[in-house]
Amino acid sequence: MGTPNARPDGRDADGPWRLPAGWDWALVDHLLGRAPLGMALMDTDLRCVWLNDALERGGGIPRAKRLGRKLADILPDLPAATIEANMRRVLATGESLIDVEYRGRTAADPEHEHAYSTSFFRVDDPNGEPLGICYAVVDVTDRWRARRRMALLSEAGMRIGTTLDVARTAQELADVAVPGLADFAAVDLREPVLRGIEPAPGPVTGEPGLRRVGQRSARDDPRESYARNGEYVPVRDDSPAARCLVDRRAVLEPVLDPESVGWIARDPEVARRLRAVGLHSLMVVPIAVRDRVLGVAHFFRRGTPEPFEGDDLILAEEFVSRAAVSIDNARRFAHEHAATLALQRSLLPHGLPRQTAVEVTSRYLPADDRTGVGGDWFDVIPLSGARVALVVGDVVGHGTHAAATMGRLRASVHTLADLDMPPDELLAHLDDLVMRFVDEEGRGEAGLDTTALGASCLYAVYDPVSRLCTLARAGHPPPALVRPGGEVEFPDLPAGPPLGLGGMLFESTELELPAGTLLVLYTDGLVESRAHDIDQGLDLLGAALDRPDRPLDDICATVLDSLVRRPPEDDVALLVARTRTLDASRVVSWELPADPAVVAEARERATTQLAEWGLDDIAFTTELVVSELVTNAIRYAAGPINLRLIRDDTLICEVSDATSTSPRLRHARTSDEGGRGLFLVAQFTQRWGTRYTAGGKTIWAEQPIAEA
Repeated sequence: MGTPNARPDGRDADGPWRLPAGWDWALVDHLLGRAPLGMALMDTDLRCVWLNDALERGGGIPRAKRLGRKLADILPDLPAATIEANMRRVLATGESLIDVEYRGRTAADPEHEHAYSTSFFRVDDPNGEPLGICYAVVDVTDRWRARRRMALLSEAGMRIGTTLDVARTAQELADVAVPGLADFAAVDLREPVLRGIEPAPGPVTGEPGLRRVGQRSARDDPRESYARNGEYVPVRDDSPAARCLVDRRAVLEPVLDPESVGWIARDPEVARRLRAVGLHSLMVVPIAVRDRVLGVAHFFRRGTPEPFEGDDLILAEEFVSRAAVSIDNARRFAHEHAATLALQRSLLPHGLPRQTAVEVTSRYLPADDRTGVGGDWFDVIPLSGARVALVVGDVVGHGTHAAATMGRLRASVHTLADLDMPPDELLAHLDDLVMRFVDEEGRGEAGLDTTALGASCLYAVYDPVSRLCTLARAGHPPPALVRPGGEVEFPDLPAGPPLGLGGMLFESTELELPAGTLLVLYTDGLVESRAHDIDQGLDLLGAALDRPDRPLDDICATVLDSLVRRPPEDDVALLVARTRTLDASRVVSWELPADPAVVAEARERATTQLAEWGLDDIAFTTELVVSELVTNAIRYAAGPINLRLIRDDTLICEVSDATSTSPRLRHARTSDEGGRGLFLVAQFTQRWGTRYTAGGKTIWAEQPIAEA
């Protein structure tokens, strides 16, 4: 079996170290020398005493330079301290360690990091005393790289596309790629993509119009990137990015000459700084979905000596493919969100109409991108008799359907308001319309849209002549009132059910408001959030409404700063009005008997009053209007009859009677004796109409005043 102290290579054992006794080298060489795995024997001092040919070839160090030396002296680029610690553990316990993985570089391939699987076994003499360590090692680099790629792909699946934001998704791609795949990554997207526009299909020709959207470096080096996020990125015709955009094929430059990176930037100084960084390996991958190119992703290596290989390109393409789908989804969302926001803004009032009953201002804050655009709205609607209607409403849900439903409800409120309905009747009609909307569109999963179901609304009508405010609500938070003294109250209005539920009545409440009273209408997004419930929100709102004599814009700013996080969790609509009164000198009224002879007296009184107001230029038209309206009331209605003139921005003429019969405009035939009066009124006035009261009806007509 050979002499115990003979070395495996047959040379004499004399030297600076001695072989341990008890080794049968012939047997060792016979059993282990031809093993396909790398095998070695270490003595109790962890010095190499034997190794087979496979280990000699794998490590790249000749046998003569290994024997008698420790691992740290042989292969300094391996984690020798960790390996020797495992050997000592096996020597001390006698328990083997199987499949311990470590990574490092060897003399056989110093340019690449390899992974090795090692098993350690203690070798004992017949008396059970340890002679040393036997270890077997196998190169598992392919397995390690495959496992690392799978881990990176799994990480990419979790980290890329967490939001519906184009820039955030691009940055997530760069974050995942560094440092697992590259030392530096940059993501450049075409400008239409950033605006939510789908680019044209086919190859990109001409100037691509790229902007840097995301980038990541393994170390902070300002020289590494020539463009900051959001900046324009030039693309030269001779650059890999240009070829990638045209061919839609990834470009791999395993070895990048530092002197040839001038295509990265047109600025020579920038190119010089990039060359100084030492970029030496490059991949450029198109970001594409279907047949449309959204941009390109750059991957550089410079700190890692290993250049990119084909497997790295496959991994990069998988990264980019996943990111491309998420970026396109984010682009689609941005486009739809912008369209929905534009739709909603087009359906909201662009400016508050001119009226004198209240001083009013408003604010609208859309929800953030994650929540989407909602269906909150507000309105200020001038009514007859110098009155004004104030409205706020909220549609359930977010998105295009909610915005479209809001537009339908707002148009319906306008139509019903033009009929001069009391607030409770208006909400009842609106409730019927919502149920009709739902019936038209279907219910449940089979329906197209049920966002109108459960909508809320608060409708208030203020009369500056009587100072009365009539309010009704349908499932909406109560308004806030701040009287001139500064006290804040939330009137206990009958709640009423949300719109579309049916089966319950709506009730109105009438309040007398002195001039200068603040009337604050809002949606639930203002007072209700995850940070506080609605009761706490109402308390915060009351505290923000102190000093009601401030400018309304300042009050709005204080309310929003005190209650709303930016961006808000839900849409917020806020309408703040300060009441005014119409001076008694601008309103006159007369009660008239139901006698045809009183028509002339009514004309005379009206003419005299217009002279006092300095409105002689519209006296003739006013006489015609008064004559026609009073005559109709006497002929077709019942007493008492009341004539009222209101000087506002317009001259308002009102005739009230005790019947609910409404006149209608018609075209009289040549042979008809009547039927032309209302036609003349409609021709000579700005607008006219009828509103119903508790005791009958009022017919009114408005004329423009030159000075207004």
